[in-house]
Amino acid sequence: MSTPAGQDPRPLNRRTFPSAPAAPPRLVHLGLGAFHRAHQLWYTQHAEADPAHPEWGYVSFTGRSATVAEQLTEQDGLYTLVERGPEGDEHEVVTALVEARPADDVGRLWELLAAPGTAVVTLTVTEAAYQLGPHLAFDAQRPAVAADLALLRRAYRDGGFALDAVGVPATPAAKLVVGLAERRRAGAGPLAVVSCDNLSANALAARHAVQGLAAAVDPRLGGWIERTVSFVATSIDRITPRTEDAVLGSVARETGYSDMVPVVTEPFSSWVLSGEFPAGRPAWERAGAVFVDDIEAFERRKLWLLNGAHSLMAYAGQLRGHATVAEALADPVCRQWVEQFWDEAQQHLTAPGLDVPAYRAALLERFANPRIAHHLAQIAADGSAKLQMRAVPVLRAEREAGRPGTAAARMIAAWTVFLEGRTELDDAAADQVLAAAAGTGRARVRALLALLDRELAERDDVVDLVAALAADLR
Repeated sequence: MSTPAGQDPRPLNRRTFPSAPAAPPRLVHLGLGAFHRAHQLWYTQHAEADPAHPEWGYVSFTGRSATVAEQLTEQDGLYTLVERGPEGDEHEVVTALVEARPADDVGRLWELLAAPGTAVVTLTVTEAAYQLGPHLAFDAQRPAVAADLALLRRAYRDGGFALDAVGVPATPAAKLVVGLAERRRAGAGPLAVVSCDNLSANALAARHAVQGLAAAVDPRLGGWIERTVSFVATSIDRITPRTEDAVLGSVARETGYSDMVPVVTEPFSSWVLSGEFPAGRPAWERAGAVFVDDIEAFERRKLWLLNGAHSLMAYAGQLRGHATVAEALADPVCRQWVEQFWDEAQQHLTAPGLDVPAYRAALLERFANPRIAHHLAQIAADGSAKLQMRAVPVLRAEREAGRPGTAAARMIAAWTVFLEGRTELDDAAADQVLAAAAGTGRARVRALLALLDRELAERDDVVDLVAALAADLR
């Protein structure tokens, strides 16, 4: 459908767009952004057995800004998903979002978590938001965690929280702890927490962040969460770049509707899950999701091959003057570095069912899509957390196998050069990173490497390798 010549597009909402009534709210999400709208919401819409009578509605909360929630509320939660293939676009209006809420609307969050009908909480809060220590351990000394812990302890009385005394916690884990305490008080039963963030062992990260904080407030609350709440592991995959302003006009022309918050994504999507859903779930397998007993190998494949290549191109590609993934991949030097990193990673991806050669071939095709403007500057954010998951495991595995791990070390080296001369940084640990980056020579490389892995930073041969590769990159 397109807008007739001379006719203004209609506003997009449930009154103007022919759609089924909104589904009952049974799913909650923290981290309402473009990826959530291209992934979990899309899968949920396609999971409905009877689209005319949907059963699973999402209430999704923003990570920071309230703007997206306000815009989506004006549209009754509806938005256009633009699948951008090499040959053209496909448009679909997604209706599974029944409420869009700002991050600070914790009252509504806690009300939903206490409701018996709520079955699943999903998260896309970024790696850094879990605020964990080494090896994904709960760390009560981190400033944000310590502040939330003090806040929750002050507000905890008689087995529950005085909600008017809690205010708005800083971390997602603290928000969930309060909501789960309300669920315990209401006797609403079990539910599943599903981390959809790009980090290895994301279920363990969510469990440690939530249960660790709860147990620090009250061991009985921590025990109840351990017995009652399921933490589900996932491996997710769908490239979703930032939506350019020009997309608003093209969506209006092609669909006949004025949409202030469309999302652009690639045709490819993948969702692998492992864990229990004690209160039920949508039949996401109808949309292509895969449920497995052991997800670790699938996590590593995605984190190392897709996300690792992204981080390598984000830093090395920008150093070579490129702005997007497609541009970087078209550079023979960048492509060679990506292939070399994949060769190293593939040595440690041997589990049955991974089919790494086919996965690599598909990635090259996806990365080369010239109509997906996946900006390297966007991927470069939060490098100190991302490289711990994407470069360090491959480098350590290669060293343990008696090989230098040059390609993985190059990713770290590119990050160190990328940081040169910067006084501002989009990174949750920006102060620490900038302080380490202010040094010089091998000491600077060692300080930055220590933020990723202290043991590797103590090895002179690793520091020398990263320093030499950094010199080459300059």
